[in-house]
Amino acid sequence: MSKTVLKLCFISYALLLLSCAAPRIELPDYEGADVRDVLHEREQVENIESIFSIVFEREDTEIKGSGALNLSRNGDMTLRVYSFGFLAFELTSDNGIIKSSDPAIDRNKGILLTYGLRDCLFWWDMDNRQIAEDDNGYLLYNHARKVWLDRKTMLPTRQIIGLEDGRELDISYKVPRKMDNMWFPSKIRIELSAYAVVLNIKEMLCGPHS
Repeated sequence: MSKTVLKLCFISYALLLLSCAAPRIELPDYEGADVRDVLHEREQVENIESIFSIVFEREDTEIKGSGALNLSRNGDMTLRVYSFGFLAFELTSDNGIIKSSDPAIDRNKGILLTYGLRDCLFWWDMDNRQIAEDDNGYLLYNHARKVWLDRKTMLPTRQIIGLEDGRELDISYKVPRKMDNMWFPSKIRIELSAYAVVLNIKEMLCGPHS
């Protein structure tokens, strides 16, 4: 085989590899920006609608499905979880009153799906918020919550929420994606004791300030 043919084969193989490679995502770069200005943009959001895949974990057990969520900043929400295309679970919260299609919903699961979902998505919204800074990024905190932000992307990497009974919700964030012209982590894991909920967000819409 001639050198020319070998070279053409090599070029074709290289082009094939490039075409199969995952596209490189350009992450937001807020280096040098004022974190308060970035948070102010988020504070215009009053409602979040989201579609996602969801995994419920408890010890060695996993339950998988897909979900649709309509969530307001004040905590009002409608959550529907589907399995094989059928509605498997529905939960609503209206003025703090929680109703579920499963009347015997486990207390830990209820916390994960109410406080956990609300605070993990509205991560910037907290009373009496304070801001600290170090070499790695920023820490938003108050008496009950801590949120760590990456310095460059200004996106959360972790959040800890203290509950009244002394336990903590531990939330981790990964895989930033731009959705509805706003960047969000698209993979979120919420843990409480032996329970966990993992969200892989497919679509998200953010409603404007009323």
